[in-house]
Amino acid sequence: QVQLVESGGGLVQAGGSLRLSCAASGRTFSNYAMGWFRQAPGKERVFVATISWSGAVTVVADSVKGRFTISRDNAKNTVYLQMNSLKPEDTAVYYCATSPTWRNPTRGNEYDYWGQGTQVTVSS
Repeated sequence: QVQLVESGGGLVQAGGSLRLSCAASGRTFSNYAMGWFRQAPGKERVFVATISWSGAVTVVADSVKGRFTISRDNAKNTVYLQMNSLKPEDTAVYYCATSPTWRNPTRGNEYDYWGQGTQVTVSS
């Protein structure tokens, strides 16, 4: 059974930083792309960042480009999202997900397993 467990969320002031982690189990982690998505209250879930199975390719949403970095450690079965210069509009529940393909890695329907989410709240 595939499990994804996010951690690292919390309350931070604007301009601060957080690092989210997502620990995966139940499949060969290094064979799958990993992504981060977020959902703010009353809004749809949106793409944040994704990383290829080897870590060689990353894609980051324009809204977080230059502030967020995605990385992975295949030896630890973990993907990270380093979030710097946080803004109040980054407040959301952040989800990690795993995908067996790399066709359209920014689309949520490419991902087959999702974590339970971790809350990030940025105060102004």
